[in-house]
Amino acid sequence: MDDKQERRKFFGSLVIPLIIVALMWLVKVVEVSLGVDLGRYGVAPHTLRGLVGVFTLPFLHGSWEHLLSNTVPILVLGTALYYCYPSLANRVLLITYLASGLLTWCIGNPASTHIGASAIVYGLNLFLIFSGFIRGNRLLIVISLIMVFLYGSFIWGMIPSLAIPQNISWEGHLSGAIIGVLLAVFLRKEGPQKEVYYWEEDEEEDEENERIGSSTGSETDNPKTDEKPYWDVPTPSNEELTVRYRFRH
Repeated sequence: MDDKQERRKFFGSLVIPLIIVALMWLVKVVEVSLGVDLGRYGVAPHTLRGLVGVFTLPFLHGSWEHLLSNTVPILVLGTALYYCYPSLANRVLLITYLASGLLTWCIGNPASTHIGASAIVYGLNLFLIFSGFIRGNRLLIVISLIMVFLYGSFIWGMIPSLAIPQNISWEGHLSGAIIGVLLAVFLRKEGPQKEVYYWEEDEEEDEENERIGSSTGSETDNPKTDEKPYWDVPTPSNEELTVRYRFRH
């Protein structure tokens, strides 16, 4: 792949993450401009009304800081997903989006409401980390290590004793992480796999081997009958080995 194709692939991988981020910011701008609080439309666990939040969860944020903290990871992880797994990216993103919100609705505290794109962030992060190591592909393993380096500390967001005092949805984080790991396992045989290397002989070497093989074969198939090896000497008969003396009387 040349540089032009590489750039085209990279910028193409940015499209969907940019659309998601643009929607996140648009909702926040509308919310602030109209002076309304849309947070009530988040995931409210164990309630029928709260199921609406499964669809609205990633686009609602409590503050500009909250929005900004999810913007960069969505761009980085989303671009990595579409760049490394182009045939799986749409499926992984859609399942992570819906399944993480639904799982949050199932395991969340009924007295709480969950908002933010953190569930998707955790899902994409864990998918990229586990999928690279499971597949054994060198490029994907490098991506996995980068994700661990950049977002490895996210694990603390899944611990209730650390998350609850900071008003962080550990249920949403855990839900996204579970979905990401499950997708990495179930989709391990699809998309890019471990590299397989083949060594091919040069054409000149192949031609030389064929020439030698054909010449050897022709000599074996058509031996010359008028030439005998030096060791092929007939054994003399007894008469030839007997010396007879004749005497005159």
